[in-house]
Amino acid sequence: MSAAPRVRAARPADLPVVAELAAEHAVYERAPAPAPDLARRLAALLFETPEPRLACLVAESAEGEVVGYATCSPELSTWQGREYLNMDCLFLRDGTRGQGLGALLVDAVAAEARRRGLAEVQWQTPVWNEGAARFYDRLGARAKEKLRYSLPVR
Repeated sequence: MSAAPRVRAARPADLPVVAELAAEHAVYERAPAPAPDLARRLAALLFETPEPRLACLVAESAEGEVVGYATCSPELSTWQGREYLNMDCLFLRDGTRGQGLGALLVDAVAAEARRRGLAEVQWQTPVWNEGAARFYDRLGARAKEKLRYSLPVR
């Protein structure tokens, strides 16, 4: 008998799969591939610091396979004069979407915000990702139009 799908905090043994999912996520979003040593970098951020800023949650299928992830960390809003939780990534492997795991991941991220004493979660998605936009709208989230820039400094 299969268990129900669930979301839980990532463990060190999950990080190679999370790195694979991040690579799939990058392809999906038409973005550059993650760092080749991503699993090691995530391990340092998540498990080798006394109070990690980054949280990583994984979604498990009913069969116990890790099929998705979400990552988040606190950021500052100057205009609001407070911190919020930034959900940097939320991704589910193709074929596992539409089964409730996305909502479970968002719920877990919201719980992480509450655990940290933060009152808001913010994130972004590409403007062409209409499926994600519909999903977020159904959750009650509201979009804010902005352009995102990146400036390499090395």
